[in-house]
Amino acid sequence: MLKLIKNVECYAPVYLGRRDILVAHEKIIVIDTDIQSVNLPGVEVFNCDNKIACPGFIDQHVHILGGGGEQGPQSSISPITAEELVSAGITTVVGLLGADFINKSMEGLLMKAYSLEADGLTSYIYAGHYGLPAVTITGRLLTDIALIEKVIGAGEIAISDYRSACPALYELQKLSYEVITGGMLGKKAGVIHLHVGDGRSMLKPLIQLLESSDFPISMYVPTHLNRNMGLFDQAVQYWLNGGNIDLTAGEAALEGCKVPDCLDHLLKKGNSLDRVTVSSDGNGSSGQAHTGTMQVSALFNDIRSAVIDKKLPFETVLTVVTANVARLLMLYPEKGILSAGSDADILVLDKETLELEMVFARGRLMLKNK
Repeated sequence: MLKLIKNVECYAPVYLGRRDILVAHEKIIVIDTDIQSVNLPGVEVFNCDNKIACPGFIDQHVHILGGGGEQGPQSSISPITAEELVSAGITTVVGLLGADFINKSMEGLLMKAYSLEADGLTSYIYAGHYGLPAVTITGRLLTDIALIEKVIGAGEIAISDYRSACPALYELQKLSYEVITGGMLGKKAGVIHLHVGDGRSMLKPLIQLLESSDFPISMYVPTHLNRNMGLFDQAVQYWLNGGNIDLTAGEAALEGCKVPDCLDHLLKKGNSLDRVTVSSDGNGSSGQAHTGTMQVSALFNDIRSAVIDKKLPFETVLTVVTANVARLLMLYPEKGILSAGSDADILVLDKETLELEMVFARGRLMLKNK
């Protein structure tokens, strides 16, 4: 029931210095210097000299039920396991459907989210898929978001992609009404997670929507914005104008921009990475032929590379997979931060190499000794 993490360098993600972290049940109870275990009967003590503690990563874009399908039934990808997520430092995940809404269903997606929750993680889902009208459980996006606890928004709705339904402006307006109203009634984030493809219109459909309506820019989360340099350049301007941008980890295309390089570029444009997030597209299909599989491990690898290889500040980079995502999805301060009262989602890393050594999810030790 009680766990005490001793002598660890704490990034909350703000640097707190050397601290002890006391966990009871699923919550962090105290973060302080030199917490004594003598008055805590039954406490399990973890000595973490030369280690770093930070919040568990939040991955807002994972095909938990499996993606793929673009090359026929044999190309369908199997559901992800809790072990894969934990090994990548992910303690909170948001699942979604992609192009395939026939072999994969909203009901199946919801059940998979419950399965991951039973395994010790925290899970949510988006209602919908690439096309419109969006597939739902209750028959309507508004009621899915308002009434189903795990549904926090819509996604991944595709624009600027040959696999998109090419939604007209009025369809995007109707979609936005359903999502924002469902969010208000259900006290949810009510975000629209937008898949942006390689199409020539890039972010134009979203920009036209914002210019022609009164919906807040904060409710839209366009993703895959580093898939090519033209799109990334447009995304930078969109971000400077107040929009959220989500980058995809593991980008390997010659025309794309890797996450560490993107973060370096963005930091040179401003003083922080506010409104910037990174997700993995994990367990989805990869490459133009859609024959590979995106790995959730790319998220941790890219964050580590941004610090080790690009020499970017750890506490700044950390925000794009912790606090920024938590605020965007209205999970803060339970998620995305190490603080008294927050969920005990804690990663323990080697101080020198930033390799992942231990993972606690809602207070439960999920990974140890790497």
